[in-house]
Amino acid sequence: MSECGCFSVNMLRIYIMFIICLHMCCASSDCTNHDDHDAVSQNEAEKAMKLKLGSIALLLMAGGVGVSLPLIGKKIPALQPENDIFFMIKAFAAGVILCTGFVHILPDAFEKLSSPCLENTTAGKFPFAGFVAMLSAMGTLMVDTFATGYYKRQHFSNNNGIKQVNVVVDEEEHAGHVHVHTHASHGHTHGSTELIRRRIASQVLEIGIVVHSVVIGISLGASQSRDTIKPLMAALSFHQFFEGLGLGGCISLAELKSKSTVIMAAFFSVTAPVGIGIGMGMSSGLGYRKESKEAIMVEGMSNAASAGILIYMSLVDFLAADFMNPRLQSNLWLHLAAFLSLLLGSASMSLLAIWA
Repeated sequence: MSECGCFSVNMLRIYIMFIICLHMCCASSDCTNHDDHDAVSQNEAEKAMKLKLGSIALLLMAGGVGVSLPLIGKKIPALQPENDIFFMIKAFAAGVILCTGFVHILPDAFEKLSSPCLENTTAGKFPFAGFVAMLSAMGTLMVDTFATGYYKRQHFSNNNGIKQVNVVVDEEEHAGHVHVHTHASHGHTHGSTELIRRRIASQVLEIGIVVHSVVIGISLGASQSRDTIKPLMAALSFHQFFEGLGLGGCISLAELKSKSTVIMAAFFSVTAPVGIGIGMGMSSGLGYRKESKEAIMVEGMSNAASAGILIYMSLVDFLAADFMNPRLQSNLWLHLAAFLSLLLGSASMSLLAIWA
């Protein structure tokens, strides 16, 4: 648990420092004359702030409920996430998240980074929106795979010395006789290995969720556009709820102590709200103005990064995991129902793009 915590903290520092460096390094000169727009900008900022405060409470609740259901569901069958209805709900959520990345967030990133204000900068001459989205998706993949590989290597290296067969020699009473206890030792080792694997899986999953939840939370908190905040609130609510379900399921299978279970669940619940708070601090920082090059660069790149994470998350963590599940593939009607739910989720968010 301590190594997992150190690795998680280090990854959070890298991601957060990347976003803050964008804030510090970009030029702070204004692109437009604010004299004609101060009143409008102030009104827009106040409305955006209300949405951000509401999103903190909403995401805290969504994450808390999501991670708690599997822990409670161990004793209440109706709440267990193995029911068929959860495949359909997760597919709907994946459609919402995928559409949010492609239709809402990524186009806004392209618009920001294609601003006339950035014509004479490197950002104005290079498609940074797509580039940053690609890097963020690759970065999320690296975090997931390297963290998984790291803990698997640690586990195997720590268990290299464990003997699979116990040989007991009773020299006093049975000299020259060897008793080999294979079945009991095998069962014990297998059960112990499986439990350790489940605990590693729960820790690795939390690392991945924590990192991209904080980064997307920063994107939401730093945004000054209600048109960006609204769809992000919807996507993050689904994200926190269903990622919480997955994490809660892993934690329940890991059979951790009550204290460790509460700490992991609480830590997950506050990650996105903490990210929003960091983003709000950045957006209200000294010299950060909505129409400055600094603001446009930070908001555009953070939106692009969050779009890449959302796209990766929906395709890999939700769709690939569930649609390749043997239970779904062996049931034609459940397969069709899940695909229809996916289309409905993406269609509903696409329609929302007309007004938001």
